[in-house]
Amino acid sequence: MTTTLIWIAVALVAIGLYLSWTAGRLDRLHARIDAARAALDAQLLRRASVAQELATSGVLDPAASIVLYEAAHAARQAEEEQREVAESELSQALRAVFAEPAQVEAVRGAPGGEEAARELTEAVRKVPMARRFHNDAVRAARALRRHRKVRWFRLAGHAPFPLAFEMDDEPPAALVDRAT
Repeated sequence: MTTTLIWIAVALVAIGLYLSWTAGRLDRLHARIDAARAALDAQLLRRASVAQELATSGVLDPAASIVLYEAAHAARQAEEEQREVAESELSQALRAVFAEPAQVEAVRGAPGGEEAARELTEAVRKVPMARRFHNDAVRAARALRRHRKVRWFRLAGHAPFPLAFEMDDEPPAALVDRAT
């Protein structure tokens, strides 16, 4: 009888430790999502700021400046629900403005244009990486939250279900090709 109680106690402690470890892992994944989202937000803001700065610098033609400025401004001012759409529209505007290598060369040839083109190239390259890190963390957390033990014991607590950030983040080919 005593041995049975000891084994039951050991089993309960082992189950408790396993559940505690799983809850800690889930908590770390949620913290990773928060950090990745902050990094993604910083990269998106940097890309929009550089695009807006380039649009107002006078090195682009007026039509391209207006298109780029409006898309960058919309991306910076977008509400959370509309953020993915606004960022996708900024990506499309960047591809439209920098569709031709001649446009990139014109920017690079203007005073201060080399630095502006370099900053924009860095910004558009870092956005897909930051988005990938965020979405990978979301995928890992979702996979863990789908397990029965997590649902049955409510190990996620009141944390919201993580959502991926889906947007068009393809960089302009003329910027990326020139930089490589």
